[in-house]
Amino acid sequence: MQTLKQRAPWRAKLSIFWWLLAPITATVTLLCTEWIHRGALSESFWTDNFLAHFGSFACSWLLILCTYLFLANLTRLPGLAVLVCGAGGCIPATVTYFKLKLRGEPFFPWDLSQSAEAADVVGKAGLELQTSMWVSALILLALTVFACLVPRPNKGALWQFILSWAVPGAGGLALLFLVFLSPTGSRLVGIVPDMWMQNRYYRNYGVIAGFLTNIQNLEVDEPEGYSEETVNETVAQAYNQNVAPVFEGSYAEEGDGQVKQPNIIFIMDESFWDVQELVQYGVVFDQSVTPNLHRLMETSAYGKAYSPSFGGGTCDVEFEALTGFSVEFLPAGCKPFQQHVTRPMFSIASYLKDQGYATQAVHCYYAKFWSRNTAYPNLGFDEFISLEDFENPERKRDTEWSGGLVTDAEMARRIIQEYEERDKDKPLFMHAVTMQNHTSYNKNNYPEEELVGILEAPEGISESTLGPLQDFATGVREADAMLGTLTDYFSQVDEPTILVFWGDHYNPIGSGYEVYTATGYASGADSESPELHQMPLLIWSNYWDGKVDLGTVAAYQISPVLMELYGLEEPPMFRYLANQLSAYRSRTLGVTILPDGTATDADLTEEQEQWFQNHWLLQYDLMFGEEYALTRPAG
Repeated sequence: MQTLKQRAPWRAKLSIFWWLLAPITATVTLLCTEWIHRGALSESFWTDNFLAHFGSFACSWLLILCTYLFLANLTRLPGLAVLVCGAGGCIPATVTYFKLKLRGEPFFPWDLSQSAEAADVVGKAGLELQTSMWVSALILLALTVFACLVPRPNKGALWQFILSWAVPGAGGLALLFLVFLSPTGSRLVGIVPDMWMQNRYYRNYGVIAGFLTNIQNLEVDEPEGYSEETVNETVAQAYNQNVAPVFEGSYAEEGDGQVKQPNIIFIMDESFWDVQELVQYGVVFDQSVTPNLHRLMETSAYGKAYSPSFGGGTCDVEFEALTGFSVEFLPAGCKPFQQHVTRPMFSIASYLKDQGYATQAVHCYYAKFWSRNTAYPNLGFDEFISLEDFENPERKRDTEWSGGLVTDAEMARRIIQEYEERDKDKPLFMHAVTMQNHTSYNKNNYPEEELVGILEAPEGISESTLGPLQDFATGVREADAMLGTLTDYFSQVDEPTILVFWGDHYNPIGSGYEVYTATGYASGADSESPELHQMPLLIWSNYWDGKVDLGTVAAYQISPVLMELYGLEEPPMFRYLANQLSAYRSRTLGVTILPDGTATDADLTEEQEQWFQNHWLLQYDLMFGEEYALTRPAG
């Protein structure tokens, strides 16, 4: 029988590449992955990331190598091994690139449970394949074809065959469980946790290491010292030490205190921020964009709510606003509605329900989006009205969204309708979430006659940004009109009613951060800028018109601040958070807003750290623990 060398000498010579394919595939996959993730392999990548954190990239390379050897030797199909390794690196890198563009955060393990939401948004975001993506695909495809042509060496003994795939398989598992999934192992190779700024974390350690080490965060650890005794001590302290700030001019300070159970309506408006602020940075609009907001600021409590999100993650903001829980304590990038609100849980809705309120949520998008259909009932809402419950609603912006989005004007009409049809024997708590001004932006979303015009703009803002800015400003104008409609209506009703209105997050508009950087609106060119997390917060009522300066507070402080302003009976969690305002106003994404409004990323002081730890203690108790804090201590 002829040997391989006798049959095809050229193929015999190629057989040496059977083993060389392993390091070649690992190297090509790792480099393509990082090229896609970063958009370019610049000098800073090699000096500031690759060499500075060599242990991380070396372990990622070894994991790809082991994966290739395991698959190629087990299946005897090196082409398949190349494809699996290439896809395993480049697909997460592609998702990371687009997520960073859209939301300022990379691809996380828990994003796998959010594929439907991601596909829905990405499909309408106008994302385009980058050069690094299609070139990497071509390189890996060529390598796959080459691998298929490489002949395998002559078969050896059975034990050699087993060792050829068993050893790399064991090595890959060892890397996975002893390095990437082990906090101790990760630190030994130089991977230091940096969960506050995950985009920097992925830059430093790479997509593969960043993604895999984040799996460590899926498990939420119990706070140190958690027990019934410590929880009750913390709650008792909240009631016995009244250090909550008195908001000058509030109903609680100056009113008669007669209103104890007003109707409360929350309105979280999609992507709303006061775009008219750009006027002081050189952008001139052809009309006043937020006249109602500015009018109401003179007779309401007004400030900023520090959002944990940028470019998306609406559910994170409403989770904080409804519960008083901070996503700071949860794995970065997770979505609490999907991963943690899986059983009945404390919120302002569940608390008010126990006080005799009817509780209702309204969102003019699909019920399953962000799993609101399961999360809302667990948060104490009796009724959830979603897009499926709207009949022929008014829609706009159908260029980017097929069929258009339900307008804010339609939401105003639905809120009024639900109020008029409510159970009049109970006070009402309603939580409404709008959709009209969702990203992405394109001036073709509105007819020319409806668009807000831009008369002047600073140099550096391109035409590709000015059009989307017109789209965004038009949506803000219509949200402001909704605010005017609702306050005009409720100012005429007899029942005392409080309306809480805020925006959920900023978005990229047009060419990345150009709107914010070219104008000087933000201090940085990324989503970490504190200015890009402070959303307008207005708390208005039809029975008190005092002007109150709220400053900046965390999104998780919205409900406690509401109750402090109007002297409403507070649950222990909210009482503690109100007192916490004396130490700091917000601790979100590693940024602390001090009582004077200053933003800092410095470490917390010892006193602030104690407040922070106690916040986590109470939050853990209500989210995962025994719910000791639901029982108010005697006295």
